[in-house]
Amino acid sequence: MSLRFAAVGFAHNHIFNQVDMLLREGAELVWYWDRVPDRLPEFVSRYPQARLARTLDEILDDGTVQLIVSADVPAERAPLGIRAMLHGKDFSTAKPGFISLAQLDEVRRVHTLTGRRYFVHFGERIESAVTVRAGELARAGAIGRVVQTTGFGPHRLLGHIPRAAWTYDAEQHGGILNDLASHQIDQFLFFTGSQSAEIASAHVGNVKFAQFPRFQDYGDLTIRSPNAVGFVRVDWLTPEGLATWGDVRLFLLGTEGYIELRKNIDLAGRPGKDHLFLVDARGTHYIDCANVATPYGAQLVADIRDRTETAIGQAHTFIACELALKAQAMAVQLGGQ
Repeated sequence: MSLRFAAVGFAHNHIFNQVDMLLREGAELVWYWDRVPDRLPEFVSRYPQARLARTLDEILDDGTVQLIVSADVPAERAPLGIRAMLHGKDFSTAKPGFISLAQLDEVRRVHTLTGRRYFVHFGERIESAVTVRAGELARAGAIGRVVQTTGFGPHRLLGHIPRAAWTYDAEQHGGILNDLASHQIDQFLFFTGSQSAEIASAHVGNVKFAQFPRFQDYGDLTIRSPNAVGFVRVDWLTPEGLATWGDVRLFLLGTEGYIELRKNIDLAGRPGKDHLFLVDARGTHYIDCANVATPYGAQLVADIRDRTETAIGQAHTFIACELALKAQAMAVQLGGQ
């Protein structure tokens, strides 16, 4: 029997990533619903096979639905996930998974109570072919033990895609480090094999977009664990001249070499995305990762069916989100314009 799932809350286009991934793995989209009717037309046009629920309760009360996926306004994600879990369903959301430590604590409590899973879709790792390949190389010892990571998550704010009002309000998404840097924190934990970590320093600021006073367009943090350290920089400062929305990169320093991932674009001129550069004792190597398969979707479906943790561990998800929230809370405010 295929996985039956529902989609609820379409405040961000990340809902399509989750739905498309599950459909590729043979899952069945049964229901959809959003409290804002204006968000429905694009979803309906893309997935005519699903039924519009009259209310959210109609989905929650359907005992055949095993998973709810969402990209609602970030502030609403944890409350929705809690309702799903209390109704015997697993829940998967776009990042950020939470906007406060109180939300995280409550989801942890409900997870312990119900045994249901709360997944956060860290797309910069699980849906990135070059990052998947880097993980394979790192696990195979290609650069020795990973002792340091440097991650950059730049974005373009205006002129790329229309953005909803909540984008410009840090209280609705928890701030730039909680939102964007959660990707890089997830990758630090994954590539260094760290089970725990702490934030050593953090900064946030609005250095360009003064017309949005509740917005943060720059953030950085330093993270450390017992076996590794990392640096993260995220921003909304990508200029219009770049051919994509952001020059996302990740550097992995190992005891026997290093890897650079150019995820979205290669400024040296190679076409497309998913570029990997590896330097080791034998020389320098370029690997085109465009055709590397991303296994997360199949793993997720199997984990929901078998109650395993092959896609992403629940403890890992909670720790990554907790660190992002703590970085945001301790961040030093930079001066603006």
